[in-house]
Amino acid sequence: MDSCWRIVWAFRSQLVIFLVPLLLLPLPLVIATKEAYCGYIIILMAAYWCTEALPLAVTALIPVLLFPMFGIMKSSQVCMQYLKDTNMLLVGGLMVAIAVEHWNLHKRIALRVLLIVGVKPALLMVGFMAVTAFLSMWISNTATTAMMVPIAQAVLDQLNKAEGNCGEQDHVSRDEELELQEKAPVEPGDKIIINSHAIEMEKDSQLQKHLNLSKGMSLSVCYAASIGGTATLTGTSPNLILTGQLTDIFPDNGDIINFATWFGFSFPCMFITLILTWIWLQILFLGFDMKENFGCGIAKSKKDISAYQVMKDEYKNLGKMTFAEIGVLTLFVLLVILWFTRDPGFMPGWATVLFNKEGNVVTDATVVIFIAVIMFIVPSDKPRLPCFNSGSGDLESHKRKYGPAPALLNWKVVQQNLAWNVVILLGGGFALAKGSEESGLSRWLGDQLTPLEAIPPWAIVIILCLMIATFTECASNVATTSLFLPILAAMAKRIHLHPLYVMLPCTLCASFAFMLPVATPPNSIVFSYGYLKVADMAKTGIVVNLIGVMVITLAVNTWGMVMFDLGTFPTWANSNSTILP
Repeated sequence: MDSCWRIVWAFRSQLVIFLVPLLLLPLPLVIATKEAYCGYIIILMAAYWCTEALPLAVTALIPVLLFPMFGIMKSSQVCMQYLKDTNMLLVGGLMVAIAVEHWNLHKRIALRVLLIVGVKPALLMVGFMAVTAFLSMWISNTATTAMMVPIAQAVLDQLNKAEGNCGEQDHVSRDEELELQEKAPVEPGDKIIINSHAIEMEKDSQLQKHLNLSKGMSLSVCYAASIGGTATLTGTSPNLILTGQLTDIFPDNGDIINFATWFGFSFPCMFITLILTWIWLQILFLGFDMKENFGCGIAKSKKDISAYQVMKDEYKNLGKMTFAEIGVLTLFVLLVILWFTRDPGFMPGWATVLFNKEGNVVTDATVVIFIAVIMFIVPSDKPRLPCFNSGSGDLESHKRKYGPAPALLNWKVVQQNLAWNVVILLGGGFALAKGSEESGLSRWLGDQLTPLEAIPPWAIVIILCLMIATFTECASNVATTSLFLPILAAMAKRIHLHPLYVMLPCTLCASFAFMLPVATPPNSIVFSYGYLKVADMAKTGIVVNLIGVMVITLAVNTWGMVMFDLGTFPTWANSNSTILP
């Protein structure tokens, strides 16, 4: 029997691939409507996404195959969903992130900040969380975690090593004390046994203390990466899925979600969630010893100096800031400025004045592609000319080829590092949303959810956020948002809620997968270092999930109401404007 189960487990992916379509087949056969056909395809894709029987991006291509075969959409219409304006925004953002990573600018920023905050446990955790969250706003959460965890590991190892050396010195001095006690006329062995036991207890205490610090630091990095990605429109894929689906389902929304408005709403959410998460990790893993954790009134110990030196050496190894790093940093800052000032909302932006007089012609995608193209032009070093030569006159300098230096970006680097699977996943989500709309499935689902009208809007948000946060532990955040956002849009229209009132918080909650190692790549990376058990991540993550849900619920009912006028049902959602109860 045991061998049978092993065989089934070994072939589980193949069984899911072939059995799920067969088991679901009665749905389209018994109910021969477009709604049922689309429901069959969505359930099939949800099963594949949750089990990862097929690669996520391959599952995202299923609409290209099945939507035309079931007569839901033409092939040309489906394929158009895979390279929309939002997809180009993602491609451009990934190119800029690749440039930042390629020239190690992110590592320089990280180490510089960590050198400023110091190595006291609480401050060190703040430093790692702040740097990780900031970097994950602009580059992928996975890349940020993969860079930050080894740095954290090196610092922790050095702290442990220095503490071990101090412990050995203490042990030697206590051995001498024991020898003196043995020579002294005392009761047989009483004091010696007590002191020996004290030494062992102290060693165990130091070991447990280091383990707790390692656990807290590891979780702080992966949680900060997921939380930080929610702050910007390009920080993580679900944010872009919301923008794309909002434009598809409500084309007259007037560009209500752009880089500036998203940042204005989400950055305070991210900041508050990050602070509360740090407090929770502090309580759980570091305790309440303010002197020890913050170093208040305590001189730097040997272990602190050693750990600080590790970071200082890492920073020193980077050398002086290169021409390429300065170029990438300048273009990155320019990109952020152009994004914020394109259409800030409270005043006409440069795009409105120069280009968007007759509609939304220039978008955030236009801006990021412009910067990405410039990165393929700007050289990574000063031109190789005789005037820039050192004039040493040696053979090497005579052989040097004159001409322009390589550009900041080249296509080979982009092709190797760009996450094309995420671009396809994004397109698959848009195809699902369009198919749900064309088939009438979204409208049917909205009709089934009319009983929710009796529930207060704030309670609906809490229920939906908790449901999404639970589902995203088992499925990727891209799959979660792709599946739920069309349903939420239909529900909002049916019960006369502002679509963003439910779609925005649920999109943010799709990134809050904190409980399981397999929930997100950042969780998997830190789990692989061996400090954490599943139970550690689960008991810590469930509280962080609740923190995130509460903060987002507060946000949509306070400053979100003011920013997006969430208290009314907008005219662009194809209905008369009415005040929410």
